[in-house]
Formats: sequence, C-alpha cells, structure tokens
Amino acid sequence: MNKKLLALAALSALAGGASAQSSVTLYGVVDVGIEQTRLSPGSNTLRLSSGIQSGSRWGVKGKEDLGGGLSASFQLEAGFDATTGARGQGGLAFGRQSWVGLDGAWGSVKLGRQYVPFFLAQDTIDPFGTGIIGDGSGMSAVFRPYGVRMDNTINYSTPNFGGLSAEVAYGMGEISGSTSRGSQYGFAAYYDKSPVTAVLAYHKQNLVGQPGNVDAGEARSWLVGGVFDFKAAKLHAAYADNRDETAGGATFGRSRDWMLGVSAPVGPVTVMASYIRHKDRQVGNADADFWGLGATYALSKRTNFYASYSRVNNDALGASGTGLTGVDATWLNVGIRHRF
Repeated sequence: MNKKLLALAALSALAGGASAQSSVTLYGVVDVGIEQTRLSPGSNTLRLSSGIQSGSRWGVKGKEDLGGGLSASFQLEAGFDATTGARGQGGLAFGRQSWVGLDGAWGSVKLGRQYVPFFLAQDTIDPFGTGIIGDGSGMSAVFRPYGVRMDNTINYSTPNFGGLSAEVAYGMGEISGSTSRGSQYGFAAYYDKSPVTAVLAYHKQNLVGQPGNVDAGEARSWLVGGVFDFKAAKLHAAYADNRDETAGGATFGRSRDWMLGVSAPVGPVTVMASYIRHKDRQVGNADADFWGLGATYALSKRTNFYASYSRVNNDALGASGTGLTGVDATWLNVGIRHRF
C-alpha cells in the first residue's frame, strides 16, 4: 500500500513539474457598441458595431521551458464580428496574429503574421489606445498604420535594459525574382520609465501589390512620440513625417501628422481627449483635422463601458473610415467591452 502511495505521489510530482514547464492560455475580447455616423455631404447611419474600443477576438497562446534559459512560444489569434459571428480580417482563420518563436536572455524571435512596429508605437502613445473614437481606429485614422499587421514576418525584440527596449521586423514580399518587391521593414525603440514613455519608430513599405500602385515605388514614415504622467493626468503627443516615391525616385506624396492628447483617471472613470492634424505638403487643400472626446467606466477588471464623440474635417484625406475624400464625418459611439 505504501509503495502504491509513493508511486502516486511521484507521478503527481512529475505531472506538476511538467505542467510548470509549459502553459497554454485561452483568452479573448468581446466588444459591441452602438455607432452613429453622420457624413457631410452624405447620409446618416445607425448600427450595431463590433470592436469599437478593441477588436473582438479569441486566441490561444503558450510557452514551453526548453531549459538553459530558452523557451518556445506561440500565439494564434482570430478576429470576429460579434454582431454577426463572421470572421474578421477578410475571413482569415487567424487574421490577427499567427506566429511561433524562441525566447531567451538575448531577447525573442518570432516568425509569422504579426503587428507592424509602427502601429504598436501609435497604440502605446494614443490616449484612446487606437480605438473608441471615429470608426474605432483612434489616431490610426489619420496616422499611417501600414496595414496594422504584416504577413511572412521575422521579428526580433530586445530585452528591457533599464527602461530601454526595441523591436525590428521584416515582412517578406515573396515575389518571384525580387527580395524587395512587396516587402516591408520597420522598427520601434522605447524608453519606458515613470513618469516618461517615449517612442521612436520607422516603417518602409514597397508599394507593389498595394491598391492603386503598379510600380515598385515605396512609402515610408518616421514617428516620434511620448506620454508624460503627471499622476492626476497624462499628456500624450506624437509627430510623424510621411513620404511616397515612385520606382524612379520621384516624390508623389509628402505629409505630416501631429497628435496632442490627454487622459485622466477619476475613480472608475477614465476621460480621454485628443486633437490630430494632417498636413499635406504635396497637394494643396488636402489637409484634415480630427478631434475626439471619450470616457471609459470600469465595472470590473475585465468589463467596462465606453462612450465617445469625434469629428473629422476632411479636405481630401478620406480619414477615419469614411472612405471618401473631402467628406466630413462625426461619430457617436457607446458600447461595452468584456475581456476573458
């Protein structure tokens, strides 16, 4: 009997040790709100919309300890429209993220479909977290997000050195006969040590395969921004310079973007506001002004209400989901988000 008990205890210890060496987590977000859009010129629309604050999603992620300070990790994340149940990201099975990688004291390397560093830099400093205002894209309605994600990506992230960290990513174009056609490259460097968060980011995208581009021209952007925490409130700011060139090197697009914002916690409520200016330096009368005001109310650590009012005045940008250049738009968004 004692031998059997000892054997069971040994098996239990081994099972506990094995589970401690690896883990898999199921997680997700369900976000649904009422969105009223008014276009001028144009019509008004009232609809139930998914992912206004955060894209509705479900995913699995995990890590396995390989020993010697090395571990393997993966993440599979699928987006969906919570109002209809339809797949997001054009129907991709795991359109939000799909990667596998290795982690160590030297940093991490991930291979697969991943976020663009330039977009993550915006998400870090936007008071709205690239959501809530407009069509739910926050400052990325005006600042270039470069598709938000890249396919066929190799990403390297450094460890954190006293608040300093960085990541660099290369998205393979995978077009026969050329290593540059259709490719993308970007990096972001961060300093995050209270009360300051600062970021410097760059992205370059070969325009082959992009809508409206038939040659091997390229688009590239620099971004610098930061957040200063005054405890009672946070000040947010960003600046980006954008340039587009043809295959022959001729500039056909040049613009600059500014963002100034603030966020302040008041008990369970967080109030946010921002003003964004797009200045076109290549074409006259192609500027835009985008401002928004919003708030979230925490019901718990995982569930919150949100509401926002925002407006874009477009000369020719077609910003924030209007899809139409020269069309002004206002949005009123009210919704609920639950994370699990």
